[in-house]
Amino acid sequence: MAAASGRDRQGERVIAGGESLGPTVKPAARHRVRTGLRVVERFFAIVGVCALIYHLFFDFGVMVSSSMSPALQGDNALTGDRVIFEKWTGLFRAPQRWEIHQFHTPEGLTVAKRVIGLPGERVSLRKGLLCINGSPVAVPERLKHLRYLPSGNLSKDREVECGTGYYVLGDDSRDSWDSRYEGVLAADRFTGRAWLILGPRSHWGFVR
Repeated sequence: MAAASGRDRQGERVIAGGESLGPTVKPAARHRVRTGLRVVERFFAIVGVCALIYHLFFDFGVMVSSSMSPALQGDNALTGDRVIFEKWTGLFRAPQRWEIHQFHTPEGLTVAKRVIGLPGERVSLRKGLLCINGSPVAVPERLKHLRYLPSGNLSKDREVECGTGYYVLGDDSRDSWDSRYEGVLAADRFTGRAWLILGPRSHWGFVR
């Protein structure tokens, strides 16, 4: 009588005549494979969610000019500050005075400047003092070192009306192409607020 199929002592499946069908997959091994696949699946799901959050609420930039020094420093892509710009506050409020915001120039360049004048205000420089609606504006203690130069549309004590836009200036106004030459910016041109400096290590921290 032919031998019935079964298992030999090495755990291989055999059929009549002793022909081997190869080793069986043990339940413990199948469990490890399923567990590994679930870990990989969850890993890629987390990566996807993080990528979506970054795309919706953040942006990354490198400072390649000194126009915002010392707040944001750099003169080339290798040594410039690595900056994270956040977008979420723009979803529920307008830009505030003294914040640094990112926008694109008509030439397609991405730049960052500090908001000075708000919609409905008038901006001027008189005797070296920054004025809003004809009166010197209170400057935060952390920014009292800033000195703006009366050039472009702020020369000769001229006053600029913001209308529905925003007036922006670079912290180092000796080397900044800003609203003095480009005029006010519409709100929809802002793409994010400077939030965190990731590097270099000596300059790490929240943007002020």
